[in-house]
Amino acid sequence: MGKNSIATDDKLESLIQVAQQYGASDAKAISTADVAVDKSLTNFCKDSRCENYGLSINCPPHVSGPAGFKELLKDYKQAVVFKIDVPTETLLSKESLEVFRSLHKIASIIEKAALEKGYIRSKAFAGGSCKPLFCQEYTDCLVLSGNGKCRHPDIARASMSGFGINVSQLVEAAGWKMNRITSETDPKEVKMGILCGLVLIGR
Repeated sequence: MGKNSIATDDKLESLIQVAQQYGASDAKAISTADVAVDKSLTNFCKDSRCENYGLSINCPPHVSGPAGFKELLKDYKQAVVFKIDVPTETLLSKESLEVFRSLHKIASIIEKAALEKGYIRSKAFAGGSCKPLFCQEYTDCLVLSGNGKCRHPDIARASMSGFGINVSQLVEAAGWKMNRITSETDPKEVKMGILCGLVLIGR
């Protein structure tokens, strides 16, 4: 576990159970002191490495980024991090989109459960851009175009990458192991990967 362990109460434990109930392979309560922010990680979004850059209100450059997230973290002491174990073969296929959708859904469900328990400032983040996950058939994000509200406010959450959230350190804080999966990874050699989500818990 991370260096800055926290004592979990019944409410936090129940949020962990909610995560597992709705499909997370595991979930842990961690201190926000273990949530590392790395400004360089947003370069993966910006430097033409993400085809969804700029297409969603939940992705760069339309989010506050690492600097904004660091300021946000000052108001929180605890968080719930969760993971979904995914076969590498799935992560490298079109089937990965459905797993990313599940990641956003679980994050939003934990956030809602936290709000219902009195953690009224709780805020969820997930991996992947919401544009291809929930609005792939539309040409634009309604919010960005000024033509309306988000089509999926109940499940679409901000991308962790756009805030520079260091997933490797989140995984380490939770006591999990993570294999780095790229397009060059051989599924026969590295059989499993993980996707992670984060929910800041605050009153």
